[in-house]
Amino acid sequence: MPAIERNVLVLQGGGALGAYQAGAFQRLADGGFDVAWVAGISIGAINAAIICGNPVKARIERLGAFWEEVTSDLAQAPWIWGPRPRRVYSELAAAEVAMAGAPGFFRPRAPWELWPSPLNRTLSIYDTSPLEHTLGELVDFNYLNEKGPRLSVGATDIETGNFIYFDSSTTRLDVRHIMASGALPPGFPPVEIDGQHYWDGGLVSNTPLQYVMENAGAEPLCIFQIDLFSARGNMPETLADVQQREKDIRYSSRTRLTTDRYRHLHAIRAAAERLAARLPQDLQGDPDLAMLRAAGPDCPVTLVHLIHRKEGFEGNSKDYEFSRLSMGEHWAAGQADVGRTLAHKAWKSRQIGKDGLQVFDLGARRTSRKEK
Repeated sequence: MPAIERNVLVLQGGGALGAYQAGAFQRLADGGFDVAWVAGISIGAINAAIICGNPVKARIERLGAFWEEVTSDLAQAPWIWGPRPRRVYSELAAAEVAMAGAPGFFRPRAPWELWPSPLNRTLSIYDTSPLEHTLGELVDFNYLNEKGPRLSVGATDIETGNFIYFDSSTTRLDVRHIMASGALPPGFPPVEIDGQHYWDGGLVSNTPLQYVMENAGAEPLCIFQIDLFSARGNMPETLADVQQREKDIRYSSRTRLTTDRYRHLHAIRAAAERLAARLPQDLQGDPDLAMLRAAGPDCPVTLVHLIHRKEGFEGNSKDYEFSRLSMGEHWAAGQADVGRTLAHKAWKSRQIGKDGLQVFDLGARRTSRKEK
């Protein structure tokens, strides 16, 4: 495994789809990748906290414990197999979660808590205190802050609308910061930290890629961007398809747009360096040239796209369909996509530490020209 690169995980939000990230991480760990930095939003922040808040040998077990717990109420499989019964099962499973919650994660509030009145200050449909307990059981925050990989989680300041990152390199993180990153309204309540109130970071951006790029430092990076929503997809054919496609576009956060932007910035920086080499000495300190030479990250970056692609059984409720069956399938899909990436000849022959931005998207099963 290349020792000259820092391995970074970038984990998008996506609720129940986050089991894909857990499976991808397990396959990376099995392949010998040791992560130095994990950045996450929403469910990505929860997975990231479990990874960073445990010693290497305990990380997979703790991730498994979380996903087993939150899917424990829906462990049964459909009686009749096939594409249509499977989709019906998923929709019924999601409806059950909407009504009863997910164990160890969230539970519905009592009806009287939601009744509008001047004295009622309830700001969410669900109570997330079960998640606070679960994270307390599965994450060692002392280890996270003192020994674990760097952790960065994004949240939204409710009053200013600004995006903010809580970073273990500058702030001592606790359970509030993780829950703030995943406090998606109106389902989940805001989280107060030092007098400020926060909602889910996905309201502004569902991926931490830009934050990682802007704070990359000088060492070469190998970034595994593990997304749960695909920006690309087919034209909808039904109203249900419209709802799902809208959600995919909204929460994909235009990952490839960000990638293209940083590829362009790398090109500007390289061109500025070439230009500087041809200029006379008295122009070397020109501030405009300095600005161009500072464009993009200081380091070479290898960026690996790993994107959960829509399964045939998934509908608009896929991000809150916490059945054990779907969790296992998402976990296995993450493992399979990483396996395809690491076995691909383009990955095996890559030039480690090459200047600029190298992008790899090798894990997908190519079933549709549009869905890639």
